[in-house]
Amino acid sequence: MSPTTSLAILLVLLGSVLSFLLQRATRIHRRDGWKLPPGPWPLPIIGNLHMLTALPHRGLQALALKYGPIMSIRLGHVPTIVISSPHFAELFLKTHDNVFASRPKVQAAEYMTYSTKGMAFTEYGPYWRNVRKLCTLQLLNLSKIESFAALRREEVTGLVASLSKAAAAHEVVDVSRKVGELVADISCRMILGRNIGDDRFDLRGIVEEVMSLSGAFNIADYVPYLAPLDLQVSSQNSYFYFYPELG
Repeated sequence: MSPTTSLAILLVLLGSVLSFLLQRATRIHRRDGWKLPPGPWPLPIIGNLHMLTALPHRGLQALALKYGPIMSIRLGHVPTIVISSPHFAELFLKTHDNVFASRPKVQAAEYMTYSTKGMAFTEYGPYWRNVRKLCTLQLLNLSKIESFAALRREEVTGLVASLSKAAAAHEVVDVSRKVGELVADISCRMILGRNIGDDRFDLRGIVEEVMSLSGAFNIADYVPYLAPLDLQVSSQNSYFYFYPELG
């Protein structure tokens, strides 16, 4: 048995013991008045992950029918409150939105946004407000958007012309791909000042991979003590592409 395998077994056993102790502590807290919404009893290590099924939204719907519109589950070692009612969702997302504004920190965001320095994943607070203000005033203001109107018009005109040419030749056109390429071209010209024109600068592909990595299941996000083992063989270098040619 390799040292890595032995360490993994040891950590799993240790995690089982810690999970049992945490569950006992949760029982004590509940008796002392710290009450959580109703929910299924979690298993050691994995919590209630096994109840989500292959289609998590349907798994959560089935649990909500049993435990109510506001319930508590445990995703690995992460306590989670699930809301499935418009009334309660309004309380969380509108009435008390400042309290629940921060997103949970995940490993992918740590790597891809320089330790969650981006606006999407950073913790709600002064830094987030400053970044949002910067984006609103410097990047997304009306004058800045209007300054690229001619660029957008040029790209859209080119797309329409290519579609007209394809229609005249009775060719089959993948409209979704064409629109994706249009967005990528406009973004590259706005950000980099040039067309993509080179497979090395596949901005659309990078965005798609970032979205895929952000939404992928990562066991370290749910069982943190297994993160050092890197069981899914991830690599920090795989999260970023650096293009010195863009200068």
